[in-house]
Amino acid sequence: MLLKNIQEWTLLLVIFGFTALIGNWAGYDILPLAAIPGMIVLILICLAGFVLRELIPINFPSIAYISIIGVAVSMPWMPGSEKVIEWTSEVQLLALATPILAYAGIAIGRSWTDFMKLGWKTLVVASLVLLGTFLGSALIAEVILRMQGII
Repeated sequence: MLLKNIQEWTLLLVIFGFTALIGNWAGYDILPLAAIPGMIVLILICLAGFVLRELIPINFPSIAYISIIGVAVSMPWMPGSEKVIEWTSEVQLLALATPILAYAGIAIGRSWTDFMKLGWKTLVVASLVLLGTFLGSALIAEVILRMQGII
């Protein structure tokens, strides 16, 4: 069972990684060849976190394992940490977030009937939250950019 899970996780992470490499290239002009080592490191860290989540019988989220492993392998006293930092610095955060958020959107879209069961009030609240987040972000950006004299 664990082997099947590892295969599924690997496939999913490789798809995310490939999409992130394209986003990294399109958005930040970082060639995929330069970012591949960093993406491989990030995929291996994620896989290790998923495997630990399955092997350790404590109710602990995989993101916590992934975070701990990521911090551990990038500590200055860890052998090879310089290379890990060098490689992963070629992968931009927003290039990683884009495919993950797209996947989340698809997952929500697949369960739209479940979402609709919550009622019309949920749609109103969700719309207001999105509107407030957008307006708040725009306001903060406007203030910061004006303070810096950019606009």
